[in-house]
Amino acid sequence: MAKVRLKKRFVAGAKCPKCKASDSIVLFMEQGIETVECVECDYREQQTEDKVAQKAGGDVIGVFKP
Repeated sequence: MAKVRLKKRFVAGAKCPKCKASDSIVLFMEQGIETVECVECDYREQQTEDKVAQKAGGDVIGVFKP
């Protein structure tokens, strides 16, 4: 079985909420779920489109999908 390679992108200027390291956050899609992860510590957060819309607050025009 071939291992699927995830396309991870660094988020410029982002700080890890756990270890406070700058420029250490990567963003990627894992099984259709947006995931952020710190490369310096074990911080990891996943959020569905519903959570993204709730955090944005107000009227959401759309969610950016690269």
